[in-house]
Amino acid sequence: MGKKRTIVIDDTTLRDGEQSAGVAFTQREKCDIARNLAAAGVPELEIGIPAMGLEEQETIRAITSLNLDIRTIVWCRMCEADLQAAKGLGVQMIDLSIPMSDQQIKHKLQRDRDHVLTQIARMVPMALDAGFEVLVGGEDSSRADLDFVLSVLDVAQAAGAQRFRFADTVGILEPFGTAEIFRTLRQNSDLELEMHAHDDYGLATANSLAAALGGATHVNTTVNGLGERAGNASLEEFVASAASLYGFETGVDQRRFHALSELVATASGRPVPHQKSLVGSCVFTHESGIHVDGLVKDPKNYQGLDPLTLGRQHELVLGKHSGTRAVLHVYQKLGLTLSVAEALEILTRVRRFAEIYKRSPNEADLLAFHRDLASEGRAA
Repeated sequence: MGKKRTIVIDDTTLRDGEQSAGVAFTQREKCDIARNLAAAGVPELEIGIPAMGLEEQETIRAITSLNLDIRTIVWCRMCEADLQAAKGLGVQMIDLSIPMSDQQIKHKLQRDRDHVLTQIARMVPMALDAGFEVLVGGEDSSRADLDFVLSVLDVAQAAGAQRFRFADTVGILEPFGTAEIFRTLRQNSDLELEMHAHDDYGLATANSLAAALGGATHVNTTVNGLGERAGNASLEEFVASAASLYGFETGVDQRRFHALSELVATASGRPVPHQKSLVGSCVFTHESGIHVDGLVKDPKNYQGLDPLTLGRQHELVLGKHSGTRAVLHVYQKLGLTLSVAEALEILTRVRRFAEIYKRSPNEADLLAFHRDLASEGRAA
């Protein structure tokens, strides 16, 4: 087998993740998230926007002062004021962002394409002289003329930039088109290529994987997919699928995802849905009688992803769709041996309970069912 290809994760939970409406991390929370991302092996973190002001700058400085084994990046507009605000904060790389689409160039900047190329040629050397590694951020690249984007890459590389970020700012890409775009970019440029996806159509992770297959070297992610509007590509989804489905190396420890997810959910005030892929509380929980029977016989019968990879394990619960085998198995784990008749009687109670209370019975409920059965003289 050939050498596995590496994809570098540039996680932007602390920048684009925090741009979710209503999300506001404290300095302590941002430092804690940064420490945990670094401990998980995430190599690059985009940690803030210096132009927001002194408080944001102090938080950025606090993160860089942790001396974590990561590359730190800040987001700036491609202008001198933002570059000036980024100085002295201890970050290694600066993302100088500017629109790529005619829509934003004309109706946001009120400029033309020549202005964009001129700004890149002017600002990149200034950032290099200030001691930064430079990433040129192509805002709204997905709505831009691809030939113009290629011109931007040429100018950026000539000016000394290290990387180009292709941003699907409004989340309109689909995977097949994304792969083709990145193949074209890769064939025409030696720059590092970074994908920045948004989840407006639920395709952020798929588009990021497609970009990786097409030649991207870096991918932006956020924990839990936190981000503007519908969010960004999820760190946990991208890393797990890139490794399991395509054999990419990221160096990220998937066993830390669950704790990271809970940390960011608490700090952001955005609870993780029970069925959120990989990190939701119920994604390895099984109730259906047929599935439970298969899992008891051999976990591989209903296991596409080994939960141990994520530091988790299967959980069998009882509910409306359970069968007698599941009842026997669960009660055996509680130290109680049931007859088939007892299991059938308890199954009736379990189903009634689930319909009334809209949840699975917990251990206390299950023991109560057994006590009730005994008091009625129906338990062995």
